[in-house]
Amino acid sequence: MVDNISLKEEIKDALDNATLGRTLGNFCKTYPKRRLNSYQGIDFKETQQAIKRVKTFAAEHVDEMISEFKKNCEARGGHVVVVKNKEEAAKWVENFLKEKDIKTAVKSKSMCSEEIHFNKILKDNGVDCQETDLGEFIISLEGNSPVHMVMPALHLNKEQVADYFSEYTKTKHEPIISEEVKTSRRVMRDKFKNADLGVSGANVAVAETGTVFTMTNEGNGRMVGTLPKNHLYIFGIEKFVNSISDARWIFKALPRNGTAQRITAYLSLYTGACEVTTDKESDTKEEKGFYCLIIDDPGRREILAQEGYREIFNCIRCGACLDVCPAFALVGGHVYGSNVYTGGIGTLLTHFLIDKDRANEIESVCLQCGRCNEVCGGGLPIAEMIMKVREEHVKENPDPIKKFALDAVTDRKLFHSLLRIASIAQEPFTKGDTMIRHLPDFVSGMTGGKVLPSIAKVPLRDIFDEIEQNVENQKGTVALFAGCLLDFVYVDTAKSLIKNMNSIGYKVEFPLGQACCGCPASNMGDVENARKEAEINIKAMDAEKYDYILLACPSCTHQLQSYKDFFEQGSEMYERAKVLGEKCVDFCKLFHEKDDKVNAVDGKEVKVTYHDSCHLKRTLGVYEEPRDLLKNTEGVEFVEMEDSDNCCGFAGSYNVLYPDISSKILKNKIENIKNSGADVVAVDCPGCMMQIRGGLEAEGLDIKVKHTSEIISEKRGLI
Repeated sequence: MVDNISLKEEIKDALDNATLGRTLGNFCKTYPKRRLNSYQGIDFKETQQAIKRVKTFAAEHVDEMISEFKKNCEARGGHVVVVKNKEEAAKWVENFLKEKDIKTAVKSKSMCSEEIHFNKILKDNGVDCQETDLGEFIISLEGNSPVHMVMPALHLNKEQVADYFSEYTKTKHEPIISEEVKTSRRVMRDKFKNADLGVSGANVAVAETGTVFTMTNEGNGRMVGTLPKNHLYIFGIEKFVNSISDARWIFKALPRNGTAQRITAYLSLYTGACEVTTDKESDTKEEKGFYCLIIDDPGRREILAQEGYREIFNCIRCGACLDVCPAFALVGGHVYGSNVYTGGIGTLLTHFLIDKDRANEIESVCLQCGRCNEVCGGGLPIAEMIMKVREEHVKENPDPIKKFALDAVTDRKLFHSLLRIASIAQEPFTKGDTMIRHLPDFVSGMTGGKVLPSIAKVPLRDIFDEIEQNVENQKGTVALFAGCLLDFVYVDTAKSLIKNMNSIGYKVEFPLGQACCGCPASNMGDVENARKEAEINIKAMDAEKYDYILLACPSCTHQLQSYKDFFEQGSEMYERAKVLGEKCVDFCKLFHEKDDKVNAVDGKEVKVTYHDSCHLKRTLGVYEEPRDLLKNTEGVEFVEMEDSDNCCGFAGSYNVLYPDISSKILKNKIENIKNSGADVVAVDCPGCMMQIRGGLEAEGLDIKVKHTSEIISEKRGLI
């Protein structure tokens, strides 16, 4: 279970917050479609690759970027200060406030300034600071931190905002959004005109011109940057690009990814200082104070120094990874707890820039579904990098209980013996049924919102030789890697695989030495046990003997394809792992390629919808194949469900570690299944099958959940 009790309590509080669930849930639910519409006429992949290219170039030449920016900005009357750590930054700001006799300030959102606790520095030095972003202004009244990087007050509804405004202005406010906006403008207008200092972040900094860009929707950023005499930009070295032309790619993606709009209302460019009139009668002019405080701290250099994390510099801070994250949609940003960065990318930024201990706590909130990778403007492999954080944490702080459990799974004979014992010990809980509806209190969380399948009385490995295989005109031989669930739970699914492969000319063999694929160990960051299981399976599967290694679990497929990463390139185990990975193929992909579309025997019409497993679609790139198989199976009426590729909440051990989050995600999936009107849900992942079937059973719904292989074999009369 989750070790940090306070984190569990924070998650529970977030899940119990009805307003948060409604406002954040509605936004995240509608975001994907709105984002897709905003990209009409724009090639997202092309834009994403261009951003990667220009940001990678800037990262590889970062010292040149700093030098060039400083030279060009100062040539136009600006002042550039580069600080090497947050302490130096804080000290510089204190001295700056005193030197310029700053008493009042207006601030447009700058996450980098929040890293150095800028607002606290102002307060400690007697400076009255007004947050001018509407969202930031609202949460300052609430006394809270942002729930979202781009939309900080997304967790509040208009009624709550009206109450905060009423308290602040001592005047009753009605919950009317347009009136609330007018109030914020009225409050801020004098602040803008009379402030000694304006403070902003930067979306982009251009080296060749010394220009900083800001994007806003409210106009406050432009007023912060033009009305006060002194203007201070605070940003990190990751914001650099080389040229104005390079910057255009970021501004194609940032508004579309951030708020699902084609362009923001205000796009402002600032290049150096300018002269301003300070006395209309005498037309006296003086130079406007303009400063850029560039933070070049050790955390940012650490990112650059590590090959596995360097792509963090490609992040454009759009927040799209938050908007598509199933966990974030339920718990919001406050659970992530750094008060600066939230969500998937927030976990990584917190790890390097804020608090590694906190990052080590919150990394486990990630389901590893990979949706963040799909929408990331900079093309970051966010899920994979979070996994690296997890692996490093587990290596430095091993959990003896988890380690013991994974050691047992790695011992094939012991693990299989324990499963056989469990098949007998489960009798009091199954009561002769194939499902487990109640467990003892100490493990009752495992059945929260769903029922569990019972372990097969006889595993596949014990009866495989008894399965008759009639193969006419044999084309080849495949080895079945069953994984734990097909071997010990879903034996009938395994039988359907065999019959389907036989029907297209392939004999199936079952190497008995195979063990758990190692995915549970990998997901928990236990690289040592994952490597041990890789060695066991590489030797057991003996891939060189077969045409293909057949799998029906995408997580297993992905794990086996990744085995080579555990070994030194060029070694014997690496070469064998490479062969194994290249021959591994998921059932629906292989069958789609080899099937000659034999007509069905069972023509009874059944309405079928499809759930995409995260690993199958996002890691293996398989999406159309199972749909084609179902649509071309006589007797199947295929219907698409809403959000078919949203995670079901299983995510391996996640449903045990975070049963409350998992069950809420499952509930959303069940609702979409019901709305589809389908009689059957087709899946290609045993884990998803277990999760969804358990959820439907728990709600008493007569909707079947079947592996795609089972539907095909049934309709063709093969079993």
